[in-house]
Amino acid sequence: MRVVAQRVSRASVTIADKVKSAIGLGMMILLGIEEADNEEDVEWLCGKLSKLRIFSDEQDAMNLDINQVEGSFLVVSQFTLHAMTKKGNRPSFIRAARPEHAIPLYELFVKRLHEVSGREVLTGEFGAMMDVELINDGPVTIIMDSKQRE
Repeated sequence: MRVVAQRVSRASVTIADKVKSAIGLGMMILLGIEEADNEEDVEWLCGKLSKLRIFSDEQDAMNLDINQVEGSFLVVSQFTLHAMTKKGNRPSFIRAARPEHAIPLYELFVKRLHEVSGREVLTGEFGAMMDVELINDGPVTIIMDSKQRE
């Protein structure tokens, strides 16, 4: 399971010209799920994200987590995070999980992130064509992969 976590001052997801979700201060999470992922990956990532100290304190140092700044999460499924580009010029997405495996893990991820962090977790729509807008604050962008924990 791979995530791109971006510290944002605001972010939104629009589907078919209608805003589905919008947050102010918080984290925009792009979530890529592969076939090898399971509930253990969900637990590890949700634990890390809920405690990730990427928000600025009074001295402008990244010392605060999302709870301390009363932020929100916006989670968007992103199968392209598992693109393989070694051969040719057209990315291969063979490692990305099929919907029957990915959707339950995506839903569990959203549920557990809320439970672990105690923060609001809004979403895009799995499999939909979405327009994602954000103001990356910093910019701060962190990439995490549950298969590379050590």
